[in-house]
Amino acid sequence: MKLQDILAPIAGDMRRVDETIRARLHSEVALINEIGAHIVSAGGKRLRPALVLLSARALGCTTDEPILHAATIEFIHTATLLHDDVVDESGLRRGLKTANAVWGNAGAVLSGDFVYSRSFQMMVDSGRMEVMRVMADTTNAIAEGEVLQLLNCGDPQVDEARYLRVIELKTARLFEGGCRLGAIAADRTQAIQDAAGRYGHELGIAFQLVDDLLDYLADPTVSGKNIGTDLAEGKPTLPLIHAMKHGTTEQAALIRDAIRHGRIDRLGDVLAAVESTGAIPYTRALAERHSREAIQSLSEIPESPYKNALVDLARYNLTRAA
Repeated sequence: MKLQDILAPIAGDMRRVDETIRARLHSEVALINEIGAHIVSAGGKRLRPALVLLSARALGCTTDEPILHAATIEFIHTATLLHDDVVDESGLRRGLKTANAVWGNAGAVLSGDFVYSRSFQMMVDSGRMEVMRVMADTTNAIAEGEVLQLLNCGDPQVDEARYLRVIELKTARLFEGGCRLGAIAADRTQAIQDAAGRYGHELGIAFQLVDDLLDYLADPTVSGKNIGTDLAEGKPTLPLIHAMKHGTTEQAALIRDAIRHGRIDRLGDVLAAVESTGAIPYTRALAERHSREAIQSLSEIPESPYKNALVDLARYNLTRAA
């Protein structure tokens, strides 16, 4: 099933989210408008705002409130991407030049700050202290995760627990926050908010695990990302961690050196080690486990096309190519 088909129940809402994003990105500063237009044209799956909408609609919300929350979540995600690309010195994202590659690091960072601050203005507009609390905690966790990831770069001593902690903070918490905002918009109990949050958290972990797999498996023409990008940046992701632990002494030494020095020139040898140690099926199995737990978190949510979409989304993630 295609992502577009899964998200069909909220297609109209998603169009309104895009309209809100375009309107709220507007600034009197020309450079911000240029970068904003660049961001919007770059597209993306818009998965995080979709989670806000699906969560809200699955829990019975019929108001326009989730539209604002969904745009807010996408703004936070966009700001992190702008900053990440500067930190990682990335020149391409989804096959297009990054903002820092076009306008320089200063323009990208400061525009990211604008998008972040605009997202908090939008949270205030919601008039809900619960929204402010959830998103303040979420953005703080994301920042912690990004710093931890920076500390992990080039460090072959990173183990599975440290790796998982990073993806919980930098990826899963935003998925969780989006689902919680949907439940808040639906005025549901804390227990239901927690259940929605668990779904988002587990899906977020599974999503990042699949992303890290795609760094070694994806077709660059489909994913918009070159094979081995994480290795070039010295990021010790789970396929590498597993291969170091279960490979030969020579394979472990090869991967340690590749992580320390971003040895993209040894990518072929690293890929061979990853494949021979079963790191790919191991990582995929962990993603499948978190996907199952995400689906199980929906047990108390009534049946609807929106709940079905949440279930299908967890399954789709395991088979996506980008």
